[in-house]
Amino acid sequence: MTESQNPPRLFGDLLALARRDWVLEMARRLNELGYPDYRRSDAVLLRWLRHGPLPFRELAATLGVSRQAARKLVEGLTVRHFAAVERDRNDARRLNVSLTEEGEDYARHVLDVVTALNAQLDEHVDPYDLAIVKSVLRTVSTLYASD
Repeated sequence: MTESQNPPRLFGDLLALARRDWVLEMARRLNELGYPDYRRSDAVLLRWLRHGPLPFRELAATLGVSRQAARKLVEGLTVRHFAAVERDRNDARRLNVSLTEEGEDYARHVLDVVTALNAQLDEHVDPYDLAIVKSVLRTVSTLYASD
């Protein structure tokens, strides 16, 4: 084949395709578990919220997004009954986000799927190669992280 028929994929392209396929597989597996509306932001939100209620401001800072963006992400959980937003008992100006009981169950399933996907990857990729890939991804994350 000539180069024009099968152009090499650039790192960014491979990264984007891998992320897309990972998210699609997450969605497929969660659908099988009874969660048909997995969203790519769910995993990171659930990871933080499973440790307890968080104020919007802190959640936004943790995610590296504006408070408005954080509200939109949280709204995606609340409309599916996975999270609740309540005024802080000690400071009425502060809104806290917490997981509902359904959200706790969803979080466990999402983390179980992430664990299974990682285990599957561990089975199919040489440990040395996987360590190199993780190192490259950490470098990319650090190199291009927004301030």
